[in-house]
Amino acid sequence: MGNGGGGRWSRVLRLAGPGARTSRVELFYDLVFVFAFLNVTSLTATLASPANLYRCLLVLALLWWTWSSSVRVGNAIRADEGALPVAGFVTIGATFLLSLSVPSAFVDRPGGLSGPLVFAVSYLVIRLTQIAVFGWVERIDPVQHASLLPRVLLPTATTVLLIVAGTAPARLPDQRFAVPLQLSLWTVALVVEYAGGTILARRWWVVTSAGHWAERHALMVLVALGESIIALGLGPKTGLPLTGSVAVAALLGIAIVVAFWWAYFDTLADGLEQALHRARDPAVRRRLARNVYTFLHLPLITGEILFALGLKDLLAEVADPATPAWGVPLGGFWAAVFFGGVILYLLSLIGCALVALREVRWPLVVTVVVLAVTAPLVAPIPELAALALLALITTAGVIVETFREDGWRRQVRHLALEERLAVEAEQSRWRRQHL
Repeated sequence: MGNGGGGRWSRVLRLAGPGARTSRVELFYDLVFVFAFLNVTSLTATLASPANLYRCLLVLALLWWTWSSSVRVGNAIRADEGALPVAGFVTIGATFLLSLSVPSAFVDRPGGLSGPLVFAVSYLVIRLTQIAVFGWVERIDPVQHASLLPRVLLPTATTVLLIVAGTAPARLPDQRFAVPLQLSLWTVALVVEYAGGTILARRWWVVTSAGHWAERHALMVLVALGESIIALGLGPKTGLPLTGSVAVAALLGIAIVVAFWWAYFDTLADGLEQALHRARDPAVRRRLARNVYTFLHLPLITGEILFALGLKDLLAEVADPATPAWGVPLGGFWAAVFFGGVILYLLSLIGCALVALREVRWPLVVTVVVLAVTAPLVAPIPELAALALLALITTAGVIVETFREDGWRRQVRHLALEERLAVEAEQSRWRRQHL
């Protein structure tokens, strides 16, 4: 792909260049996911159960697929030029409706529109809009030409499965099988979309701008971290006093969020982007974009959301004056959510470093092992004590990883700074000449 376009189609869409960065339209689209993540956590917070937790993970995986497809669109085409902002606004509207319908995506609520139908149709509109844009790209760049029919049939089949999953279980004569059937249909829908999409659309992991690709994913990691901050702020029930227990829980939660941020953004995010830049072979770059970012960043985001979900419940309980100072026993379910979220986040970081940088982050591996051994033991202890233990283990692991200095961190920081300075100098030169 090039920077220009072919004939009249270049007036409709303009192909992105190697130096493209995230546009304001894309940032606007990402804002919708703040609300989407809030509704995903609310889906489980209303009824804490393994089935509802699995529903949360299913919805999150589907949201991630729509978002990652939008990243591929924005990497191939300039999102703020030609007709693409219009397509972006259609996608934003459909994504917002999809987010609104998350609480009723599995069981239709009385009154109003059918939740499962609104959710499924919104998803179909998002995916068809993205596919239509790719069809336009193929008119600009005939090398990318491929039949649109299989790609249209794929989200259509997923949509049908989602509608059936939301409506058919309620009609079963024996309701004992309703939830397993529904979750099975959703799982099949996700397998169809992920497996089929990976095979049919593998050409769209051809990254034109490594900077844009890495930046969009890093911004989404920040959005998911924001969900934990929001959980800390909105977790306590409205009108209840700011007690010492709430303050302690908030500080412990912030400590873990800071550890999350540091473990990813200190140098790993820059290191991953630099590895993507260095991948000159299109096949190697495609594998990095797909495996490190699309696939390994999903559990990264999931870990953040699970941790935010645990914080939301814990803060709501410790804010209640009737709750003991250190909280009630954490319990097996919330121990799995809390510790499982952090473990999933760290495992994703380990996987990213292993695949992209060919190195094992041993301090993080040890931290994961310690957390996995500790998780079953914290169920009977008070919530604040369990959160303190989680914060201690997590921050200690990240600190040890940070001080395991072998020259790599200094090199990554130096290269990232040199790149920023070069870009700023070039921008200043252009502005002096043209503005």
